[in-house]
Amino acid sequence: MIIIDDILISDEIIQDEFVCDLSSCKGGCCVDGDAGAPLEKDELKKIKAAYKVIEHELSDEAKAEIKRVGAYTTEEYFGYVTPAINGGICVYGYQDEQGVVKCLIEKAYYEGRTDFKKPISCHLFPIRVTKNENFMALNYEPRESLCSAACSLGEKLKVKVYEFLKEPLIRKYGEGFYNALDTIAKGNY
Repeated sequence: MIIIDDILISDEIIQDEFVCDLSSCKGGCCVDGDAGAPLEKDELKKIKAAYKVIEHELSDEAKAEIKRVGAYTTEEYFGYVTPAINGGICVYGYQDEQGVVKCLIEKAYYEGRTDFKKPISCHLFPIRVTKNENFMALNYEPRESLCSAACSLGEKLKVKVYEFLKEPLIRKYGEGFYNALDTIAKGNY
């Protein structure tokens, strides 16, 4: 276990290897789960604003679910989450021409239509953040069958989990945090 800025970080984040392999998993993390994507409180207004930008691109089922529960909802264990259609695909997901599920919010971000890339929980996956009143913990939790190709690709390319997730780790915790993690990982502490 590593501790940086009162954040507990599992050793697997610097020891294990991972690179998403969308051609294999087809974006299954946007479909398979216990709930929609967990949201932080500061993301709620951003989700509502992004929804207005992409509303015309959403499927009829997604529009109906958002009309029923809102642009976000709550779930007992996770708190605020994105809605999911019949317990499956996130309402903000869509399938591209290759059948890969992707995020419409992220698509709008790359097209310059919103400044919100996507929920940080999605961006950090397969790192899961656990918060309680005493601490915050970052754990590496790939889905065994869904992420097996990503684990293999990470091993082949020799890319550690934290290296693959450099952008979202910096987005969430800052460059100083990432640099400290990198220093620890490389044994330069």
